[in-house]
Amino acid sequence: MLLPQILSPYGVYLARIYAAAAVPSDVVEAGRMDGAGEWRIFTRVALPMMLPGLVTVFLFQFVAVWNNFLLPFVMLSDDEKFPITLGLYTLLEQGSSQPALYTLVITGAFLAVVPLVALFLVVQRFWSLDLLSGAVKS
Repeated sequence: MLLPQILSPYGVYLARIYAAAAVPSDVVEAGRMDGAGEWRIFTRVALPMMLPGLVTVFLFQFVAVWNNFLLPFVMLSDDEKFPITLGLYTLLEQGSSQPALYTLVITGAFLAVVPLVALFLVVQRFWSLDLLSGAVKS
């Protein structure tokens, strides 16, 4: 279920646009003049400069996969393999006949948000406040 959603065209587009804006060609050229290979330039120069954008794209993708409803609803037939969004939907549908399930749905919705909040708190250190300051000053 996760594999078709991991690499989305929107994420690739955002990463490409951010990479073009965050890594100046002067820095790449300076790395080449210093004798670094392409892989070393990528890992030591470009990747640290692109890290805030890549983390943002990762968070967009994770939230999209975590909250996806339609693809698992169409593809899965076994209730035991449902993600949390479909499980909550199933409980909500059953709650129309059993009102006691509403508290379970509310608790499940809270527990579904906890991993997202935890991920945002862990990953926030990769976002720098001063994204405009780069390696090249004009």
